[in-house]
Amino acid sequence: MSRISRAAQTLTALSIVALLSACAALRGVTPTATQPAAQPSPTAQPQEAPRFYTYQVIATYPHDPEAFTQGLLYADGVLFESTGLNGRSSLRRVQLETGTVLQRRDLEAQYFAEGLALVGDRLIQLTWQNRVGFVYDRTSFALLQTWSYSTEGWGLTYDGQHLIMSDGSSTLRFLDPQTFAEVRSVLVTDRGQPVERLNELEYVNGEVFANVWLTDWVVRIDPNDGRVVGWMDFSGLLSEADRQQPVDVLNGIAYDPQGDRLFVTGKLWPKLFEVRLIPR
Repeated sequence: MSRISRAAQTLTALSIVALLSACAALRGVTPTATQPAAQPSPTAQPQEAPRFYTYQVIATYPHDPEAFTQGLLYADGVLFESTGLNGRSSLRRVQLETGTVLQRRDLEAQYFAEGLALVGDRLIQLTWQNRVGFVYDRTSFALLQTWSYSTEGWGLTYDGQHLIMSDGSSTLRFLDPQTFAEVRSVLVTDRGQPVERLNELEYVNGEVFANVWLTDWVVRIDPNDGRVVGWMDFSGLLSEADRQQPVDVLNGIAYDPQGDRLFVTGKLWPKLFEVRLIPR
């Protein structure tokens, strides 16, 4: 990495910390650095420096600007989306090419929906502070089951064996997909330093991709030990014209394994993007 690139990333880190300090009260958390600038503590095990990525936009698709995107996944040739906010939370089946909502189930007003995962023929949806999860039939959206957990619910994905859940901290929890019991957990770190505010999750080719709340960064995580192996910078996706209407932060990652396609969007964003990662 060039000195110029490293200096630019350091300035970006400082900008993110300033933003977090101003905005953290929105969710009642204490701001910390979310871009890897700090050195590990003397007792931390040394880690290899992660790679940094920018992106190329491959395609742009319409996205409902009223959708406060909290969970996103791709299956059956369509997107499944969980949207948040009290009184506006929903589970949706969305046509990728047009952004048309093909199927929708609204949640009761007391629930603030969050992450979403697909396990076989079941869709599993988190709520933020209600600490209640919902299990739906993949086809009909009929409610099959509810379950409870002791933390906040933020992001959720499935690695083929376990559900992986974030709660806004630097911890990922691995759950039995049938009983929802916690099997293990990992602390997500970059060179020994915890990475906070892990939000929406997607399992991609053996790694967990995680939005870092309040930033345009997505981290690539080794789920075996929680080590951050990459940082993806998605700043600049939305044009100034797109930002004329109210928009919120980047949040929403979906992966099409058959087509090897990666999709990202944000809360209240009018567009969803298919992107290709470019090392820098």
